[in-house]
Amino acid sequence: MRFDQLQLAEPILRAVAEEGYETATPIQEQAIPHVLKGRDVLGSAQTGTGKTAAFALPILHRLAAKPRGSKPTLPRALVLCPTRELATQISDAFRTYGSQLPLRTAVIFGGVRQGPQVGKLKRGVDVIIATPGRLMDLMNQGYVDLSNIEVLVLDESDRMLDMGFINDIRKIVAHVPQQRQTLLFSATMAREIRKLADALLRKPVVVQITPDEPTVDRVEQCVYYVDRKNKQLLLSELVGQLAMTRAIVFTRTKHGADKVVRQLRKTGINADAIHGNKSQNARQRSLDNFKADRVPVLVATDIASRGIDVDGVTHVVNYDITHEPETYVHRIGRTARAGAAGIAISFCDRDEVSNLRAIERLLGERIAVNEDHPPYPDGNSGAPAAPKGRAPHPLDAARGNGGNGGGAGKAANRNQRSRGRRRGPGFGRSGNFKKNRPARTKD
Repeated sequence: MRFDQLQLAEPILRAVAEEGYETATPIQEQAIPHVLKGRDVLGSAQTGTGKTAAFALPILHRLAAKPRGSKPTLPRALVLCPTRELATQISDAFRTYGSQLPLRTAVIFGGVRQGPQVGKLKRGVDVIIATPGRLMDLMNQGYVDLSNIEVLVLDESDRMLDMGFINDIRKIVAHVPQQRQTLLFSATMAREIRKLADALLRKPVVVQITPDEPTVDRVEQCVYYVDRKNKQLLLSELVGQLAMTRAIVFTRTKHGADKVVRQLRKTGINADAIHGNKSQNARQRSLDNFKADRVPVLVATDIASRGIDVDGVTHVVNYDITHEPETYVHRIGRTARAGAAGIAISFCDRDEVSNLRAIERLLGERIAVNEDHPPYPDGNSGAPAAPKGRAPHPLDAARGNGGNGGGAGKAANRNQRSRGRRRGPGFGRSGNFKKNRPARTKD
């Protein structure tokens, strides 16, 4: 369906056309008509499918068509989201799609001075895009009045629940009029999301988009079994070998992200980090440099797993394997966006094998093992049986599946040890990564 068939206001259609968009995505095509009619909507679709436009376009249409009323300076629409990066992206979308409308927006998040945000609120806005923490802070100071809200949006609701924002959400919703339109969007339709929807939405229209080809199916996935002490050397080697022109590397901790950046720079690879300890200006600068191809590698914690919307990401590297399988899916969803293909690489040390198994159970299949990094042959894998209809995983053989007294397993272990001695690019006879760093250059 073309956008001009969705009965949106002409100024919005012109703005959309200027961005080069002609055809609505499935989530937009199914959600926009219901939002225009004032219905509550519970929407679920994968990341990168256009959920922001699915609520931003009809909200702009409805606000532009209705006078401001007796409280012209108070906000009429509120969008809650989990991270600063996502708040900025949603704000940019509202400004772009509403560029030819007399509507005002304000983005509110922590990590920056509140003065400019308070100034905008005092001058009057139509739409607030906010993270829950800073919004609650400004509400407690008396700077935010939500008594005039007509539309409430919860975007990436599953992520907000994961990050522990449920209490803040309840407190914020208590200040919003009960007579309102509520839109709840999520990448998943978990039980917790259904429970939240039951509490906030009235007779919602459920829009659930199941793609013909899930994002994970468009991503070429593989795992490298590597000891933690050798991960940095392996990463430096692969960045050059695999031509990672625009790659995101995910680490478990902020300290770990900074450490990876320092080591990459020592080997002559330009990289930036983005995490919660960075100021918002520093985070935005790193993201801008990444988008502009000035920095080929962005190292991030999971705060960015859903907050980065950059086209053309060629590789995602799970430097640390997350203990949350759903987070893995969102991480690798930073590549293969808008129908493109991508590559996801995971580094797995002995302590992370159980995390890898949990991810594979969620995916319903095993992730391919890089041949130069065979599984650990000492029984520390914890590998379950291979899913039905799929080829056995190397770890199944290594642990000796079957009831032959472990004989098959011992033979497999000997075979795995032999494989571990196979030479591959950058690997010695022990199977460990050789310390042949690229020549160092000055930053």
